[in-house]
Amino acid sequence: MNQDEMKQKVAEAALEYVVPGTIIGVGTGSTANKFIEALGSIKDQIKGAVASSEATARGLRDQGIKVFDLNDVSGTLSVYVDGADEFDEEKNLTKGGGGALTREKIVAAASDKFICIVDETKKVGFLGDFPLPIEVIPMSRELIAREVVKLGGRPVLREGFITDNGNEILDVHDLRITDPKGLEAQLNHLPGVVTNGLFALRCADVVLMATPNGVVCIE
Repeated sequence: MNQDEMKQKVAEAALEYVVPGTIIGVGTGSTANKFIEALGSIKDQIKGAVASSEATARGLRDQGIKVFDLNDVSGTLSVYVDGADEFDEEKNLTKGGGGALTREKIVAAASDKFICIVDETKKVGFLGDFPLPIEVIPMSRELIAREVVKLGGRPVLREGFITDNGNEILDVHDLRITDPKGLEAQLNHLPGVVTNGLFALRCADVVLMATPNGVVCIE
């Protein structure tokens, strides 16, 4: 089973967590796209979805799934399904390779349960092998970059990329993240940071990990 096939299997496994008759949250990225395709097969069982990016909203509409603005949803979403760039044994995540980290974090926070769907290549001992994205207000870019260097990171501007919110992304290399919750809070307190790609203060509730031998559920 190749990586693409594993993504397909784990996306299909996530359908078991979809609560009928509710509005769900849907993430962004290649594995989330597989979930959107699978969700199309049960679209009549849900009221619709809140998308974490404009690209995801288009994908949902292409499947005939109604897309809601989060502000128009009363109460919480039943479940949020999304992928990750890395995850550790505590179900802390690094996300944002696709640039949708802020909206992903908002939708995750608005959901009762967060289901992370990944393949086994995303499991790490410590977060940091994948560059940590930080969404920044443009005028703060160099200020934030200097602060990140003090923390031992090597920030690189994601060239030619603007987020759906009109901001820029610094991808921080060379970090070995031993305290994800602490670093997430520390970075988010820097003036000009919209948010960073650590999902530790609100980590995944369940990680579904695809392997060549099937899908493993980590709770």
